[in-house]
Amino acid sequence: MPYDPDHHHRRSIRLQGYNYSSAGAYFITLCTFQRQCLFGQIIDGVMQLNECGQIVFEEWLNSSSIRQEIEFDQWVIMPNHLHGIVLITPVGAHGRAPLPEPAPRRVGVAYRKPRSLSSFVAGFKSATTKRINTARNSTGTPVWQRNYYEHIIRSEASCQRIRQYIHSNPATWQDDQLHPSNPSKFERDRDKS
Repeated sequence: MPYDPDHHHRRSIRLQGYNYSSAGAYFITLCTFQRQCLFGQIIDGVMQLNECGQIVFEEWLNSSSIRQEIEFDQWVIMPNHLHGIVLITPVGAHGRAPLPEPAPRRVGVAYRKPRSLSSFVAGFKSATTKRINTARNSTGTPVWQRNYYEHIIRSEASCQRIRQYIHSNPATWQDDQLHPSNPSKFERDRDKS
């Protein structure tokens, strides 16, 4: 089917006008392509990583090493998704020096502000996809769902609730909306219409 801008339009779920490179705490969820359980399984409420899950684990940790502006709070890898609290801290060339201006935007190319949440997610997804596809000998196969869910954490109380949700996620896997046996919220909404 050819592209029709009136029919095929993607709306951003990002908060319009918000600077996602500004210092702050963000709760993100990254899902696998078609909710495939690629990263392991939950046994007795504990996530058991397989080879692909181990790659995600290593690249997650590596991300905070190679990106000085990124720190992690609570996070968990699940069979088909990853939840994490990402902290962005201001970092310049000399700690507080101003960052260079971004290169001009090229037409037709997605622009991600350097040192932003979207830049981090894109780099993380790219690194994990390359390693996972090499491990399973499947170059070009999608690993991640396009886009990701994010929530700007604005209070300590909200952060505590999210930490608890992340911590308990493996124990509540059977009831999780991302469990492959459970219809997604979009499927439930579609079935109601």
